[in-house]
Amino acid sequence: MASSTINLQPSTWEYDVFLSFRGEDTRKTFTGHLYSALCNAGIHTFRDEEELRKGESLAPELTRAIQNSRVSMILFSKNYASSRWCLDELLQILECREKGKQLVVYPIFYDVEPSEMRSQSGNYNMALAKHEERFGGSDKVKKWRDALTKVANMSGWDLQGLANGYESKFIDEIVQDVLPVVSRMPMFVAKHVVGLESRVDHVLQINYGAHDNDVRMIGIYSMGGIGKSTLAKALYNKLFGYFERSCFLEISSEILETKKLQEELLSKLLKRKIEVGSEDEGKMLIKNWLQAKKCLVVLDNLELRNQFEALCGERDWFGKGSTLILTTRDAHVLKELNEGECYEAKELVHEESLQLFTLHAFRKPTLPKEDYAEVLDGIVAYCEGLPLALKVLGSYLSDKFMEEWISAFEKLRKIPHNDVQAKLKISYEGLPDDHIKSLFLDLVCFSGGISEETINAMGYFSTIEIRNLVDKCLINYSSWSHWISMHSLIREMGREIIRLESPNKSGERSRLWCPNDIHDVLIEQKGTEKPPLRLEPTTSCIKGRV
Repeated sequence: MASSTINLQPSTWEYDVFLSFRGEDTRKTFTGHLYSALCNAGIHTFRDEEELRKGESLAPELTRAIQNSRVSMILFSKNYASSRWCLDELLQILECREKGKQLVVYPIFYDVEPSEMRSQSGNYNMALAKHEERFGGSDKVKKWRDALTKVANMSGWDLQGLANGYESKFIDEIVQDVLPVVSRMPMFVAKHVVGLESRVDHVLQINYGAHDNDVRMIGIYSMGGIGKSTLAKALYNKLFGYFERSCFLEISSEILETKKLQEELLSKLLKRKIEVGSEDEGKMLIKNWLQAKKCLVVLDNLELRNQFEALCGERDWFGKGSTLILTTRDAHVLKELNEGECYEAKELVHEESLQLFTLHAFRKPTLPKEDYAEVLDGIVAYCEGLPLALKVLGSYLSDKFMEEWISAFEKLRKIPHNDVQAKLKISYEGLPDDHIKSLFLDLVCFSGGISEETINAMGYFSTIEIRNLVDKCLINYSSWSHWISMHSLIREMGREIIRLESPNKSGERSRLWCPNDIHDVLIEQKGTEKPPLRLEPTTSCIKGRV
């Protein structure tokens, strides 16, 4: 991995801010007032003591404090460059920033113009000339000069430009700007997490290469209940400390108006209430206010193309190095992403499934002495690695006796759990038209898979409608064998939709797949007075009404 990329180790800091300054210039004046203001605002700030600036190299305490601070503030005063300790601190700060060990570097131009630093004229030229006399042909001074030029071009605070020389106002502005950066909190992920760390590392490793200034988009898609939001929260917690602004936006089905989502996004990122007049205005506000900021944005449950276009339609809306993480049930939403930026969240393997279910059912990672093994294996196999089902059913069966477990499992085979059903049904309800919904309900009648040729024979527009169902993560399609399959709980969700058409009278339902129900309707003539039911021999199910 390139040295300029984000450090993938857990984000831990001892300090929020490291203050770099020349003590003789400002320790008892401006720096003292700034330090007090930061501390009073709850910002944990490191300010060195004078005895640490002795000897020929940086004291170990200074190096450690720089490496363990989220943010560095460098106070440039007239005589800053005359101190070799200050210049060595500057090199250390920039090295940490480039290695991704520090969030951001803020220059503060106190009584020096940024242009003076950039051109290294005036006091800075004289100070550096003296250093050159001392160090002769060493490249040390060249490194200092390059570092000063680099930091002079960074976004920071200028006393004369920002506050017209009023120091109290200047300090207030600095504190208000830094607070949103250092006060962010991680997201609560889940009560029990299993197999998450390896998935987080996998997503990060494939998305963080050498191009640190690229605006990345990471798309996470899958059927409902796989744990896309859980993965996105874990990614957010791993990354947010390396960005100037961060936001986790959970998109609710109740909020469909895109300008409301734009308002929420901007308000979270800018830490103030934002009102948007129209969607087009919102797009311009996002671009104008965020394109100079390195942002981490998570858009969780992004289900519609117009939501994508309104919130992150162009990469240049966000500053260099920004990352956007998008979760969705509809892979079509992610069509603008580059190859390699889309990640399909997968089911848990058997060992992970067993561990997650056990944690919820028994509140510990080990099984009780009573022999639950047989029914436990059956329930875990029934869930097919779907974390939502494992959590819901584990919690539901917690503190219940073995007989209740067996009874509950028998019921589940006929009637799915409501909480699991509701989550999975969202993708079905989001299908674009009734014809595709009809195809899906036909497909759930098959106990195994089905060929694309059979779908054509059933009168469907197989090419486009299969694509729609694949994008919604409702079916799996092999382009090699032209074979269609689906997760067993997705199949159960579809069958439950059909069962609820007439819970007590199978003959009132639009489709039949259970042999006993088919026998009752055809042989026992328990159908309705509706048009004759149509039998399709190739499908092993009955569609229509009696």
